[in-house]
Amino acid sequence: MTPLEINRLGYQALNDALGFDGMIRFVRQFELGAGDYTKDRHQWLDQFTVEDIFNQVQHQREESEQSINLSIADAS
Repeated sequence: MTPLEINRLGYQALNDALGFDGMIRFVRQFELGAGDYTKDRHQWLDQFTVEDIFNQVQHQREESEQSINLSIADAS
């Protein structure tokens, strides 16, 4: 089989198994991205210290616990 035939049969198998929408969603998982993720990540994260991240996680946990406690109190 030629690469073109394999490609066509592969897409047909995906379409048969997943439907058109599922096939598209599957294929999109393997698209090449653009840009430089490592450079971008440094721009986002270099401003934070480990302590900043720890404090944010702690804050989220406290908010979550308060929300759960309020839900339990409302249910009583």
